[in-house]
Amino acid sequence: MSDRKTLLRVTRRGLLSGAAGAATLAVAPRLMTPAIAQAAPFKVGLMLPYTGTFAKLGQFIDDGFRLYVEQKGGKLGGREISFVQIDDESKPEAATDNVNRLIGRDKVDLVVGTVHSGVAMAMVKVARDTNTLLIIPNAGANDATGPACAPNIFRSSFSNWQTTYPAGKVMVDAGLKNVVTITWRYTAGQEMIGAFAENFTKNGGKIVEQLTLPFPEVEFQALITQIASLKPDAVFSFFAGGGAVKFVKDYAAAGLNKTIPLYGAGFLTDGTLEAQGAAANGIRTTLHYADNLDNPANIAFLKAFKAKTSKDGDIYAVQGYDAAAMLDVGLTAVKGDASARDTLVKAIAAAKIDSPRGPLSFNKAHNPVQNIYLREVRNGRNELVSIAQADVDDPARGCKLT
Repeated sequence: MSDRKTLLRVTRRGLLSGAAGAATLAVAPRLMTPAIAQAAPFKVGLMLPYTGTFAKLGQFIDDGFRLYVEQKGGKLGGREISFVQIDDESKPEAATDNVNRLIGRDKVDLVVGTVHSGVAMAMVKVARDTNTLLIIPNAGANDATGPACAPNIFRSSFSNWQTTYPAGKVMVDAGLKNVVTITWRYTAGQEMIGAFAENFTKNGGKIVEQLTLPFPEVEFQALITQIASLKPDAVFSFFAGGGAVKFVKDYAAAGLNKTIPLYGAGFLTDGTLEAQGAAANGIRTTLHYADNLDNPANIAFLKAFKAKTSKDGDIYAVQGYDAAAMLDVGLTAVKGDASARDTLVKAIAAAKIDSPRGPLSFNKAHNPVQNIYLREVRNGRNELVSIAQADVDDPARGCKLT
């Protein structure tokens, strides 16, 4: 990691000694004149996993965000952008202290985070309590743009419901009517499987068995053996990061990829294909991105991301990139004056972004409205099969903004 990305590590002693003070600072009003605010950089707090199961995902979000800012000459809406970075380690128990540190001690103007849904919901609570701008660049917990929605909270990513709901009809239409589901036993897994099951059963499908294991456990063998004995038409799964790599390899090693088609949320194969290798071939997933989307924005993005990182861009990088594009819309609307908060927020809410993923806009809960694609792993890429459902709009159940 480069010098400019010094990783802020939070020790247990530091958290215990500083949490009360940080929390107090987090809710204190800022006394800053517009002139001073204009002169100072707009400070973005990146609270992402840089170690652990989701480390690669966090780094790609970070790289995508910084790429957009670099393409704009280091400024958005004419305002210089600076960064503070903290490793959330995908630990919900540390999330409140971490985000309070960014807001209270580091005085960030915007928090961008995170990947893990449990961590994200702790961030949402603090953002609501302190009225801090928050853009969620991955975690899909439905509540963030459902019952916990707020004017200052946006996503550049998805809701868990949104990514897998279209898959239910896709699989029934393919003649796969008896399905086993498998996931980790935590928020993201439960909500993604739940959305799939909602549409799958509505269209006449039957869930034969719902298999789960604790996050982030990766001992899949007993469950794979159970799948083999159940002989379903197909399996629908949600895993991500290192766990997705292990599951796909174990599934193929057991020979099930030849007899029981594997489907899943797109995170099963996004950011993991290189490590999964041939074991991933033929897996079909639904997501708001495909590697070979043939639009000018995606072609330009992939070229620029490769030049910056020497790596192939994916949805995590796109979500980071689009989070910066959203901020750009807001700061441009206020000519860099972030004190014009209401105008900034309204501009982001009304934004229509030409994203690498395709058309991107936002509903009243500030969740993206976007296409969900059916993809298949071919030649080491998640290649487009079809649009599973166009302009998917999360129902934002429980959101009082709608």
